[in-house]
Amino acid sequence: MTRITVSGLPGSGTTSLAGYLAGKHGLRQISAGEVFRHLAEERGMDLPAFGALAETDPSIDKLIDARQKEIGEQQDRIVIEGRLSGWMIDNADLRIWLTAPLDCRAERISGRDMMEREEAIDATKERQASESRRYLEYYRIDISDLSQYHLVLSSEKWNVEELGAIVDTAIQYL
Repeated sequence: MTRITVSGLPGSGTTSLAGYLAGKHGLRQISAGEVFRHLAEERGMDLPAFGALAETDPSIDKLIDARQKEIGEQQDRIVIEGRLSGWMIDNADLRIWLTAPLDCRAERISGRDMMEREEAIDATKERQASESRRYLEYYRIDISDLSQYHLVLSSEKWNVEELGAIVDTAIQYL
């Protein structure tokens, strides 16, 4: 049985690391962020606007979080990537949090989402604040509390293969 959660702030590399782990270890990958982005696209909204909507419509977050929790707790051989996955998956074998400075994360986001760097910084700050408020209000989770995690790693310091090698070592000892 292997249940791994990968969490971190926007642009920290959670999707890349989860993809690496899924491929290397034959795990199914679930991404809360992708679900959120698809819902925003379906409604013709950018992420800051959709985040603002989610602040007024708790059903958006709760739908994503409930589905992630259900899948994550009922299936084996899975890697669940999402801001709250480390808090939501009670029976996770390994909880990982990725960290990187805002400038580093904004650079990645600007490339991925095709926006200017300064716009990415502003959008990232706004998204983080929005998510932080919602998580505290809905679940009483302080996203800055990392005590839930087994590994806290810097994605500024190491690339995805190097992070993967560190996590591969941890997986050997589960």
